[in-house]
Amino acid sequence: MKNSTKNQANVDFFKTRLKHYKQIVDADIADYSKHIQKSTLKQFGAYSRLATDAYLDILSRGGKRIRGALVHVGYEMAGGKDKNMIIEAARAVEMMHAYILIIDDINDRSPIRRGGPTAHIKLADYHQKQSWADESLHFGESIAMNAALVGCHNAQMILANLNVDESLRLKAISTINHGIIVTAHGQFNDMFNEVTGDVTVNEVMNVMEWKTAHYTFLNPLTFGMVLAGAGCEMTDAIRDYSLYAGKAFQISDDILGTFGVEFESGKSPLDDIKEGKRTLLTIYALENASRADKNFLISMLGNHKLTPSQFNRCKDILLETGALEYAQKTAQDLVNRANSSLNQHTELYDKSGVQFLIGLAEYLSERKS
Repeated sequence: MKNSTKNQANVDFFKTRLKHYKQIVDADIADYSKHIQKSTLKQFGAYSRLATDAYLDILSRGGKRIRGALVHVGYEMAGGKDKNMIIEAARAVEMMHAYILIIDDINDRSPIRRGGPTAHIKLADYHQKQSWADESLHFGESIAMNAALVGCHNAQMILANLNVDESLRLKAISTINHGIIVTAHGQFNDMFNEVTGDVTVNEVMNVMEWKTAHYTFLNPLTFGMVLAGAGCEMTDAIRDYSLYAGKAFQISDDILGTFGVEFESGKSPLDDIKEGKRTLLTIYALENASRADKNFLISMLGNHKLTPSQFNRCKDILLETGALEYAQKTAQDLVNRANSSLNQHTELYDKSGVQFLIGLAEYLSERKS
């Protein structure tokens, strides 16, 4: 009971601090977006404003702002004090996240992102309503990709002008871009896994490490630490926590993506099956299902015409094979490893940051959205 109470206290601390960071990031992004909208319209006209608005719309649907929050946390854990500078740095990371989401939605053919149409679908719909020439979806995807690239390079300009010692700024920019490169390789492998059909648990874990753990945990944390002047001892010590917690985050995301509802996950629960996404859930189910169920699940993975009834049978297979239970246990084991690794290095960091990260990892065990 004592440990349970302590765990809940950590989760509550995490939620309270995350809400605080989210408010800061959201307010800053809202102000920045207004400036970009006005300057884009004035300098480049209505068409550029339309494209920019599609990007900014995704940026405004920020979710929990976990990456921006972790930039703050990493900075504060390493003793950083410049609140104005780190707000700009967190904005840039969230802007890079928005650009990646837009590309990811095109890759995945996703129509919905966080309760609204994805950028390319929104632009395609606008094209169709205007009865313009050419094919609407191609137009939407083309404009969305270019809008995403503009967002990415605006973020890079923010990073290049951060009010911090030049050597730290260059090191931080190198850190964040290396993390994005690793993420891109994770995306490559994730997409190959969808089409090859012959995927192992190890290959799925590699994608979770490269695509999610580096991108969502290690990259923003070490980026913030570097801006505070942290050396290799600090950034190396947070690596194991980040990789374990990041993989647990992805597993919980996959569970939520399939067994949650659209309002909770921000996308249709059918999406992962439609995309043919290979997750710990689907790999375990394929390895343990009866021949008939295995063949059915294989035929549904990547089926873009998946019906609700077919999806429900897929969920039944995941439950009956024990795939859901296996994924939940694996995620919990990763959470335990994450906090164990962090507890070995607490003397290096600010205590409130450590409590935030422990609470974050424990929150993954109870995550509902």
